[in-house]
Amino acid sequence: MKMARTDWTELAKTFQTGLYERIFLEQDPREFILTTIEETHLGKRDHQLIYRKRLRRKLSDYDKTQPPHVRAARLADEIRQQRGLPPRYQQKGWIEYVMTTQGPEPVAYQQHPLDYQHYIEKQLKPVADAILPYIHLQFDQIVNTQLSLF
Repeated sequence: MKMARTDWTELAKTFQTGLYERIFLEQDPREFILTTIEETHLGKRDHQLIYRKRLRRKLSDYDKTQPPHVRAARLADEIRQQRGLPPRYQQKGWIEYVMTTQGPEPVAYQQHPLDYQHYIEKQLKPVADAILPYIHLQFDQIVNTQLSLF
């Protein structure tokens, strides 16, 4: 089993710990999964949705690909320059960003609502899909069953 990767948010890390704990204790994880999703949608876990990623090259060296952390760093430097501040991310470093409805945005300059569905699909679902089949459950089935009740 793989422990939380460095590109996971605190949400994914705590979800993985809680999910594995319940499974190893032979407890039904469905309520935990649904509660985590609900709390995420309600904004109760916003503090756990921050990505922290290293810029291993200068921003100008990212010319062919623009991963989310690079886009967030570029946006941060654009906003800083508009405010008369010097750029911060041109020469490597670390960036903290969140995924919003308009894409990645630096935490310090977030302008749009968080994309909660992104976090559920890209952070929670992969964690659950790695272990749930071993106890004959599926993340999508748990989530869809709950949604069909409404």
